[in-house]
Amino acid sequence: MTKTKKIRAIVADDESHVRKLIKTVLTTMNCEVVGEASNGRDAVELFKTLKPNIMMLDINMPLKSGKEALAEILQRYSNAFVIMMTSLSDKETIEDCINLGASGFIRKDIEIDEMREIIRKTWQAYRDTFKP
Repeated sequence: MTKTKKIRAIVADDESHVRKLIKTVLTTMNCEVVGEASNGRDAVELFKTLKPNIMMLDINMPLKSGKEALAEILQRYSNAFVIMMTSLSDKETIEDCINLGASGFIRKDIEIDEMREIIRKTWQAYRDTFKP
């Protein structure tokens, strides 16, 4: 995504194999995964502590849902870049996350190249809007 400074990312998903997959995808995009969370509560705490450029956040997680974690993060960091991830969520839940302020969403069952392209395009749109 950028050829100079690595983009710092957190991956939050309750399934370790999904975290590993997303970490691999982000690493190939010149991102440095600086943290991982297996539940929504830890995801919020990691975001507060590490203040990443990007967070990949699963919608369905224990202790605090992705939607609840997203709301809490955006309440404190209104320009946070968060892409929601889903495999089973209904359209209404995804729309709720976008309305709350998620930068985008990805279905976890899409092809890797398509996932990279969605992340890249979403990041570019964010950068064009906020120019950090």
